[in-house]
Amino acid sequence: MTGVLPLDKAAGVTSFDAVALVRRRLGQKRVGHAGTLDPDATGVLPMLLGEATKLMAYLADQDKEYVATLRLGVTTDTGDLAGRILDERAVEPLELPRVEEACRPFVGRIKQVPPMYSAVHHGGRRLYELAREGIEVEREPREVVIHALEVQEVAGTRVRLRVVCGKGTYLRSLAVDLGASLGCGAAVERLVRTRVGPFALADALPWEALAGEPAAALAGRVRPPETALADWPALRLDARAEARFTHGQAVDIVPAGAAPGALVRVHGGGDRLLGVGEVAPGGRTRPVRVLHADRPGTRLLPA
Repeated sequence: MTGVLPLDKAAGVTSFDAVALVRRRLGQKRVGHAGTLDPDATGVLPMLLGEATKLMAYLADQDKEYVATLRLGVTTDTGDLAGRILDERAVEPLELPRVEEACRPFVGRIKQVPPMYSAVHHGGRRLYELAREGIEVEREPREVVIHALEVQEVAGTRVRLRVVCGKGTYLRSLAVDLGASLGCGAAVERLVRTRVGPFALADALPWEALAGEPAAALAGRVRPPETALADWPALRLDARAEARFTHGQAVDIVPAGAAPGALVRVHGGGDRLLGVGEVAPGGRTRPVRVLHADRPGTRLLPA
């Protein structure tokens, strides 16, 4: 079985728990996910099966959308309410325009310090492993992109935000930084991921269905692997060009309008997805990731 199963992860389970359950329910050995969700967060967690696991990095690189509810007046060591409270203070009533003004500097390319409770590596270990031992280390700010930051509601000490962001953005760090800007502190109270790339929450498999539906019904919810790259330019090859591409050779064709360096999804006979190609100078497309091939292929990520 090869494809993508968009899942609505429940609160209280890890992304690894979700992978393990999908393996058991569908009898699949090769299962991965695109973009880790914190245990207390819910929402879209795309599960990739079989050969589609080769597309994990490309899907994880796509934009994500969240709805985050922040609690004002609280600062914790994790950036959410699951952590140890470091500070609490009274919050003066805030009007929506004040919060919108505080949010404006966080739109665009910004620098963000990863939280200690994160999967970022430091000295060969994950930061959350060090944090659990009471060790805090200096973290270098990282550049992330926030495309949109909409204040949906301000109600007492709660602020609800809609965030569209790029890979590597930490909503807990955003909450901490926004709380500092407002002068009262803030932490994530609730976090829902509503979209990963082309996969929206409305179309995701509910967690209860994953646990309770028959395996055959679950298999029917698996989408073709090319849906993970739905917004990419597509290149369709004839039988001769398909044979060259699947054997690791460049083909003398590119999608209309695709510039050198662009990544494209490549299809063969019957519109079957063959893999990922990169447009090379001279009107050629070279394979960088081939599905249904014995060799692992070359991993090339978008810039």
